[in-house]
Amino acid sequence: MKVVLTALNAKFIHSNLAIYSLKSYAEQKLDKLKEDMEIFLAEYTINQPFDQILQNLYEMQPDFLGFSCYLWNISMVKNLVREYRKLDSKVKIWLGGPEVSFDPLDCLYELPQLDGIMIGEGEETFSQLLEYYHSDNTEKSLSEIQGIAFWAKADKKEAMPLLTRPREVLSFSELPFPYSTEKKTGLSHLEHRIIYYESGRGCPFSCSYCLSSVDKTVRFRDWNRVKEELQFFLDEKVSQIKFVDRTFNCNREHTMRIWRFIKEKDNGITNFHFEIAGDILDEEEIELLNSMRAGLVQLEIGVQSFNPKTLAAIGRKMNLERIKEVTKKLHEGRKVHQHLDLIAGLPYEDLLSFRQSFNGVYAMKPDQLQLGFLKVLKGSPLQKKIEEYGIVAQSCPPYEVLYTKWLSYKDIIQLKRIEEMVEVYYNSGQFINAMKYLLHFFDDAYAMYETIAEFYEKQKLEGQKQSRIKQYEILFEFISQWAQQKKETDVNLEVFREILFYDFCLRENPKSRPVFAPSLEPNRDIIRKAAEAQRKKKEILGAFHIEHFYYDPEESAVFAKPVRKEQLLLFEYQTREPISHNAKVRTITTNT
Repeated sequence: MKVVLTALNAKFIHSNLAIYSLKSYAEQKLDKLKEDMEIFLAEYTINQPFDQILQNLYEMQPDFLGFSCYLWNISMVKNLVREYRKLDSKVKIWLGGPEVSFDPLDCLYELPQLDGIMIGEGEETFSQLLEYYHSDNTEKSLSEIQGIAFWAKADKKEAMPLLTRPREVLSFSELPFPYSTEKKTGLSHLEHRIIYYESGRGCPFSCSYCLSSVDKTVRFRDWNRVKEELQFFLDEKVSQIKFVDRTFNCNREHTMRIWRFIKEKDNGITNFHFEIAGDILDEEEIELLNSMRAGLVQLEIGVQSFNPKTLAAIGRKMNLERIKEVTKKLHEGRKVHQHLDLIAGLPYEDLLSFRQSFNGVYAMKPDQLQLGFLKVLKGSPLQKKIEEYGIVAQSCPPYEVLYTKWLSYKDIIQLKRIEEMVEVYYNSGQFINAMKYLLHFFDDAYAMYETIAEFYEKQKLEGQKQSRIKQYEILFEFISQWAQQKKETDVNLEVFREILFYDFCLRENPKSRPVFAPSLEPNRDIIRKAAEAQRKKKEILGAFHIEHFYYDPEESAVFAKPVRKEQLLLFEYQTREPISHNAKVRTITTNT
């Protein structure tokens, strides 16, 4: 019996933990059937050609074909099911995952080509299905398997879908490690990808937009097993491990054990990503995080809104003032990458309210600011209240908000444009000093990004993929035109030219210069001699770049008047700051 579990990931760098977990559990549980059964994993991306995926699956000739279903891939999965059934009438096709677990009967009616759907947690369900199909089907009925929906008869024209009783959750420590530890296979096939890991399942909180609020059962993996599994990742020198625990720090003892372990066993390469509740971090946890190697840990903290009425409506209980304190202390420590989230389209959040939320999070100086849009997920408590809140969302995945009582579709479009500018000019980390300087000339951060978005719209730049050097040039053109139109005499373009070019040099080892860059000619010989001298020094092992600056980055990046101090700056690209990824900068003299 040949079994193929299929994942269609959003990007190549992603992997699908679910199918790895199903495979490892079934192989352990059905050890006696290994000689007659083999389970294969097939991972693709939604950007690959449909025909290529269909052909590849067909060439594998599975007896059982399973698909892991999410917002981003469900449309493609449905099409694959329809087309694959035309090619093979005998194969058993099953779906599982959050996108089909909350309306399984509707899904069966929509896709009569299916044999069934696994609902909720799937490891035990999947293994029982394989055992059933491997047998002669006489001793056991599908109706005895908990947590599935299926056609009660083989003839789909007469069959009726049947829903079995829900499956109780497993002890989380019963589940085997989802990844192979054999040297021949190991993690080599996941090179250059994010590897996902869970040390706990469930969430104690009740955020109504989130599916994790449906099941309050929180279970943690046995600590001894977690240690062994994390050590395996460290020994393999995996670049990034992303914990999928919904609120990683909901149990302090569990949290501290893991953080102390990864600090003690740090291999200098692997970094760990955690999604946490920022307001429940205590001082000891903050001190521990700030004592780690810079870049060892990334934290994603959901703020979502600064509006108290909004937070109450979505069942989100948190202390905003405490989050501000925590993020400030972590920012000052410069050891932890912080990713803060906002959601547009929540109840009671109009454009003015969202502007206040945006400015509030921006003032917290996150390394990443994710401006997301509400998705009305199937099965979420918020889905039941969309009429009450006047929330209108897309009918198809990703079910994203179109408008609410408080936000019009025109407002959503405006926020989408701001989101694009935040991605380019903030989250890229390439314009840190330039944006600090520009902020002095706008009422607030929201107004700054809104104005840049308007410039993009007028210049018909929206949706166009620009080169990195072009993004710098566009920003200089924007501030030049804006200052002229507004007659902003305080904006010193020569200072901004220096600051923007400094940002450019921090991130790029320039082979060409942006059009606004200061002329190289007056200082060409000085820079050439300094570069030759540096290349003779053994300590400079990697690529570097030297520029003659009239701007003093050590003073500040927000001067409104020309900076008088001349400097020769050397940018070392082999030695980068672990949080910002900026080059290390040294001041040198021409006689070195």
